[in-house]
Amino acid sequence: MPSRTASSPIRLKDLPYPVVAGLISVIVNYGGTFILVFQAARIAGLSPELTASWVWSVSIGVGLTGIALSWHYREPIITAWSTPAAAFLVAALGSTPYAEAIGAYMVSAVAFVALGLSGCFEKVIRLIPPGIASGLLAGILLQFGIGAFGGASIDPLLVGLLVVAYVVLKRFSARYAVVGILIIGLGFLLVQGRVDLSGLKPAFATPVFTMPAFSLNALLSVALPLFLITLSGQYMLGMLVLRNDGFKTSANPIVTVTGLGSLIMAPFGSHAFNIAAITAAIATGKEAHIDPSKRWIAGIAAGCFYVLVGIFGVTLAAVFMAFPATFITTLAGLALLGTIGGSLAGAMADPTSREAALITFLASAANIKLLGIGGAFWGLVIGLVAHVVLNGRLPRSGLARSRAAAK
Repeated sequence: MPSRTASSPIRLKDLPYPVVAGLISVIVNYGGTFILVFQAARIAGLSPELTASWVWSVSIGVGLTGIALSWHYREPIITAWSTPAAAFLVAALGSTPYAEAIGAYMVSAVAFVALGLSGCFEKVIRLIPPGIASGLLAGILLQFGIGAFGGASIDPLLVGLLVVAYVVLKRFSARYAVVGILIIGLGFLLVQGRVDLSGLKPAFATPVFTMPAFSLNALLSVALPLFLITLSGQYMLGMLVLRNDGFKTSANPIVTVTGLGSLIMAPFGSHAFNIAAITAAIATGKEAHIDPSKRWIAGIAAGCFYVLVGIFGVTLAAVFMAFPATFITTLAGLALLGTIGGSLAGAMADPTSREAALITFLASAANIKLLGIGGAFWGLVIGLVAHVVLNGRLPRSGLARSRAAAK
């Protein structure tokens, strides 16, 4: 396995920024997309106990794998559940017995373990030119940046406060900008009484084991789509997020560890977890820490918050989901502004790949959805095809590019 990234000693003053970045990524995940899990559970007719077990398994699994990977590699390796897969399950679980769905989750997880051990995925990642990767990331994140301001027509006071606070803090103390808007926004919502937590009662989640069942129907209708959707919609983009911010950990152990974790947690309800994509960008950029060697703390922090949510099951998940949607979208968009700007700069940096990178950016921003596959995959495919046509050759690996530059 690759050696750890060099890291200087951690001091107390280094902790607030990456810890808050980890917290924001968790809030955005639960507040923005976790509702899909509850929708899928309702469609499947799951009991409250099985739903709580799903929350427990995916939260604990995501937290522990993120902590382990971030600690070992000293990089902010944020893991998360597969959001596009959860969206897929909202439809799929309505016609698939739950025990067979559990079996399909396990088959998909085994496939990811095999993929990680084979080493093939890392080879594919190395073929993607940096400009194309940056254009893809910028295109995917564009909607989040727009979302930071789009809520102004619905909640102008809240959005205006957050945007003004961000700009002012960025002007006088850039390092505290994201921390500041989180505190200011929460304070504003509490003063207005817009976060109602009166009905919440802390309760520990109890994992419930479901004996898996296996069928050809579930294999083809759940396991195969789950594998392809998670691979194209999460793993590919998640690795490009890490590469975009200069982190070099191989994809192989990440795919192996998260696949193994998914396999272990599947009988308790977890559908799939993997390296995070959008929320990872909150923790991998400069906002998490000016020193890249300190950003791994954000991975540890996010993992700890996930474990905490998992212990209390749906209780703390409901806390995050109680925040107004406008607050979540504005917070996420402002936290990602630096990453969006850096990605756009990276996409335009190399004249030889600039136009292909621009095409990638626009195609991924369009969020094309065909054959049940999301915009990140199609944006990448269109960008790579454009690169081949414009340059007359397939992309070369990073090692080949380095050798060519040395000649």
